[in-house]
Amino acid sequence: MSSKADILNKIKQNQPDSVTALPDLKVLGSEQFDVLETYKTVLKNIGGNAVEVSNYDEVISYIKEHYNIEKRIVTTLPELSEIASLDWTNDDPHSLKNVELTVMKAHFGVAENSALWVTDDILGQRVSPFIAQYLAIIVNKENIYPTMHQAYEKIGNQEYGFGTFIAGPSKTADIEQSLVLGAHGARGLIVFLLG
Repeated sequence: MSSKADILNKIKQNQPDSVTALPDLKVLGSEQFDVLETYKTVLKNIGGNAVEVSNYDEVISYIKEHYNIEKRIVTTLPELSEIASLDWTNDDPHSLKNVELTVMKAHFGVAENSALWVTDDILGQRVSPFIAQYLAIIVNKENIYPTMHQAYEKIGNQEYGFGTFIAGPSKTADIEQSLVLGAHGARGLIVFLLG
C-alpha cells in the first residue's frame, strides 16, 4: 500500500462517530444597534468620509464643491453626466491612470466594517476603483446590512465575473506602525449615503 493510500485509510478509520450540527449563525448580528451610525463611525475610523444625501443633485453639488472638476472624473452613473465622463468603460485600463475621481454605486454596504459590495456589472472596469486618485461610492441607506453574515446571505449564489468588498481608502502600515493612506490605491474614499 502506498503512503498516500495509507494516510487516506487512516483518515477514513478515524472519523467522528456522529455528525455535529453547524452552529446557527442567525443569532450573529441580531444585536440591536443603529446600522447607519455604526457604518459612519467605522468608515471614519478607517479613513473614509460619509455624506448623507437625498438625491443625485446633492452628490453633484458636493463633488463640485470638494473636487477639482477640471480634472478627469469618470462614472458609470448617467445621473452624474454633468460632471463626469461616461464614455470610458471600453478604454484600455491603462488610459485610466490620470483619473482624479471615480464615482460608482455599490450594491450594498456592511455596518460592522464599512465595506461596500461592488461587482463588474457596475464597475465599468475592474481597475476603476483602484487606479483613481479618489473614490466616491454611492449606496442606498436601506441597503446597509449590520454584519458580513447578512452580506454573504445577500450575495448568495449570485452570478458575477468579479466582485469585491471595498472599505476605506488604500492604506498600509510599516513596521513602526506608521499608517499611510493612499499607498497603493485611492488616496481618499467618500461614501454618499443616499436616501
